[in-house]
Amino acid sequence: MRILVIGPSWVGDMMMSQSLYRTLKQTHPNALIDVLAPAWSFPLLSRMPEINQGIEMPLGHGALGIKARRELGKKLRENGYTHAYILPNSFKSALIPWFAKIPTRVGWRGEFRYGLLTDCRKLNKTDFEKMVERYVALAYPSQAIKTAKDIPEPILVPKLQVSSSESIAVAEKLIPKSWLTTLKQNPKQLFIGFCPGAEFGPAKRWPDYHYAALAKQLISLGHYIVILGSAKDEAIGEDIIRQLNAEQQEGCINLAGKTSLDEVMCLITALDYVVTNDSGLMHIAAAFDKPLLALYGPTSPNFTPPLSSNAQIIRLIEGFIKIRKTNQAMGYHQSLVDISPKMVMEKIQERLLALENRLFTLYNE
Repeated sequence: MRILVIGPSWVGDMMMSQSLYRTLKQTHPNALIDVLAPAWSFPLLSRMPEINQGIEMPLGHGALGIKARRELGKKLRENGYTHAYILPNSFKSALIPWFAKIPTRVGWRGEFRYGLLTDCRKLNKTDFEKMVERYVALAYPSQAIKTAKDIPEPILVPKLQVSSSESIAVAEKLIPKSWLTTLKQNPKQLFIGFCPGAEFGPAKRWPDYHYAALAKQLISLGHYIVILGSAKDEAIGEDIIRQLNAEQQEGCINLAGKTSLDEVMCLITALDYVVTNDSGLMHIAAAFDKPLLALYGPTSPNFTPPLSSNAQIIRLIEGFIKIRKTNQAMGYHQSLVDISPKMVMEKIQERLLALENRLFTLYNE
């Protein structure tokens, strides 16, 4: 059995899709699974032991490119795929497996895809509330899975693999040596990650001034703060640091935009705790089973929660709120503004006290 998956275009969705890959490998141990996805996702795929290889999607998100899809589909016929799983719900995402003449093509109906899919399923969103349930359901025959309750438990959550030697090498490259020395000597000092960005924009972000206020409290307790994110998040990290005094800045480093995705994954494995928005990095931290606190505003943890028993969540509102994407400097959603640093500190304090009795995670193996 050789499988082609048309993968998602976003970090969080790609992480949640690993539950499908794990399920397919559990039910078909000898299957080879290839994922057609943007090149940026290859570091993630390389950390998923279920994946045989990533194949680069040559078209950007939203591009139709019928000719390019036809040519790629013809080329993929050489791989002898028997099954395709199409995770995006768009019409164009189903074209390549169709052009590749893959016999079994599975996906949700989405945008009018009759004929393109051989196993075209109608999605009732109330029957499959979580994104991960929608992915995993595709691994089973349609007649066996009518609602999420029919999915065999437990759902296999995402699990990435990074060796301790890789984590140590990246930490020694990027973290101040004085921090590493102090952390090895004093087990009560913790390595805490902040993930203050969100691809959607400010409406999904806890305000930078709240992150700064939390950083001040944590640094005063002797902990170190590492800010992680993409190049788009570098300015957010700098905004946080600017609100700290000179002494506090010695305990906070902004690595957003200064690391590759692979380095970020290695650094996350070295963290003792993570405070994060609803973002791709939240899902990566959950896949390493890191203790984390996820802060939600208009997006719902009922749809895309961190898939880890080590995760805590704060959300002050109910339901899903549709908002427009914005890249404005401000534009924070009121429900996130209302989550005070005091609320966050109270939520994580008990967990931090338990962690203080352990040495810095990186050197604890």
